[in-house]
Amino acid sequence: MEDTEKKRKSNLPNWLTMFRLICIPLVVILLSFPGRLSSFFAAFFIGMAFITDILDGYFARKYEAVTALGKFLDPLADKILVLISMIMLIPLERIPILIVIIIIARELAVTGLRSIAVSEGIVIEASQLGKYKTIFQATAVLGLALHYEYFNIDFHIVGMLFLWAALILTIWSGWAYFHQFSRVFSSK
Repeated sequence: MEDTEKKRKSNLPNWLTMFRLICIPLVVILLSFPGRLSSFFAAFFIGMAFITDILDGYFARKYEAVTALGKFLDPLADKILVLISMIMLIPLERIPILIVIIIIARELAVTGLRSIAVSEGIVIEASQLGKYKTIFQATAVLGLALHYEYFNIDFHIVGMLFLWAALILTIWSGWAYFHQFSRVFSSK
């Protein structure tokens, strides 16, 4: 009985990550239809996905359930959710396409850089700056998905403010990764 409970707890973080992955097609479908109701539900699933991101990290540490699958899927689920949501917001004219292109280019460049580093035996850990970037991107996507005014708050404006801050953090953290890589690689 105790082993079953321990196994269930150790799988909880991965199940939460899988829930995030399941939210992605729901967000795509909902953002395919312009309108207040579909925008609200898209934002709801985006918000739920980001809450599960916080919870899966918490439970992984609490139950010592950090797995190779979790280390791979967790950041991947975050990136896919944010980037696909941004792409879906382009035809709704809620996000500037140039910002989306810059953010996608940075994500691909850093992922490529990390792949090269791993092949050379160098591990480039996620930086605190990169974590802030993810938080600002997620908040921007949530605000831009909501888009409309609720409780006298224009969520499109809120989303755009977070988006501009996210863009600055995206460029800055990307530069920091490349700078760190060049320092480590040149000392080899």
